[in-house]
Amino acid sequence: MTQYDIIVLGAGAAGLMAAIEAGKRGRKVIVLDHAKTAGEKIRISGGGRCNFTNINATVKAGRDRFLSQNPRFALSALARYTPDKFIALVDAYSIPFHEKTLGQLFCDGSSQQIINLLLAELRKAGGTLRLETVIEGVTHADGVFTVNAADASFTGAALVVATGGKSIPKMGATGLAYQLATQFGLKVTETRPALVPLTFEPRILERLAPLSGIAVDPTRISVRKKSFDEAMLFTHRGLSGPAILQISSYWREGDAIVIDLFPNGDLGDILREARSDTPKLALQTVLSNHLAKRLAQMLAEEIGITTMMGDMSDKSFQKIEDALRRWTIKPTGSEGYRTAEVTLGGIDTDGLDSTTMAARTVPGLYFVGEAVDVTGWLGGYNFQWAWASGWAAGQAA
Repeated sequence: MTQYDIIVLGAGAAGLMAAIEAGKRGRKVIVLDHAKTAGEKIRISGGGRCNFTNINATVKAGRDRFLSQNPRFALSALARYTPDKFIALVDAYSIPFHEKTLGQLFCDGSSQQIINLLLAELRKAGGTLRLETVIEGVTHADGVFTVNAADASFTGAALVVATGGKSIPKMGATGLAYQLATQFGLKVTETRPALVPLTFEPRILERLAPLSGIAVDPTRISVRKKSFDEAMLFTHRGLSGPAILQISSYWREGDAIVIDLFPNGDLGDILREARSDTPKLALQTVLSNHLAKRLAQMLAEEIGITTMMGDMSDKSFQKIEDALRRWTIKPTGSEGYRTAEVTLGGIDTDGLDSTTMAARTVPGLYFVGEAVDVTGWLGGYNFQWAWASGWAAGQAA
């Protein structure tokens, strides 16, 4: 049996950050993970370039860009470990990066650079990493946590659980964090896939499937008084793209989503100009100047106005605007945890201290990252939560 000050379960973003910060404080730390390599979700993120933070993931923005039963819970950690602190770390390792859009920061090269940075920091802090270690059980007695693996046991005065949520099980995601929370008397809120493509019933899918691969940028997708102006992508399963992934965190079964294909509000001007300048064109032709040809054809057929532009009335224009700017469609579900980028919900924040991430009723027990009921928007917010929550636990454990 090997003794440590702190045992960290999970070698992802939050777990590595917690271990690094604890190690810097002179704590003897080990990180355990069942995977063959560390940081697998970091590796695949951002199309392999790792959208490692968002410059807008601040306390002010965090009031509405992090979902939780207690949205204020995340603010303490986000205020103390801000995006500029992780950016400084990236700069220190001379990793080139760029802002893609909306404050999203990506590596110019491979996401492996971020993993290498974290592993280098862990080594500098004196931490130990043990991979391919399957956790069989955790016990707590006399102020000591014992973690039993298939081939070894580890003890420590503190245990940081950073094993994530249920999203992308092929990457090794499990419900271990929720099991441990329940074991130690903490509540777990309802969990569901988030930042995930939406799916539709066969009748609707039959209409959408021929559009697979077509992107519309921007669109405005709305549900439950929430809307996002970003790109939308038609797939053979339904709808995806940033706008859909964002709205999926707010969508619930039974809700219809409203799609605005001309969110800049210029459709009326386009129609009036076409009536004046190109009166002999059909609606499909006019729309194909602004949308993909297949999409323009499908929409024109559904609207059903067959007269030429010069013969269209203002009433016809209103019908077109209603169809293209208020296209209402009801998903039947999502692609689930298989493709979800994160898990919505998780360990109830009522049982955690927002400044340290410590369990209120179990001294020495901490939960960080995706396992906690804090879910950020698409675009680097969830990584910033991982860095900030891991950092907070690492300062205290």
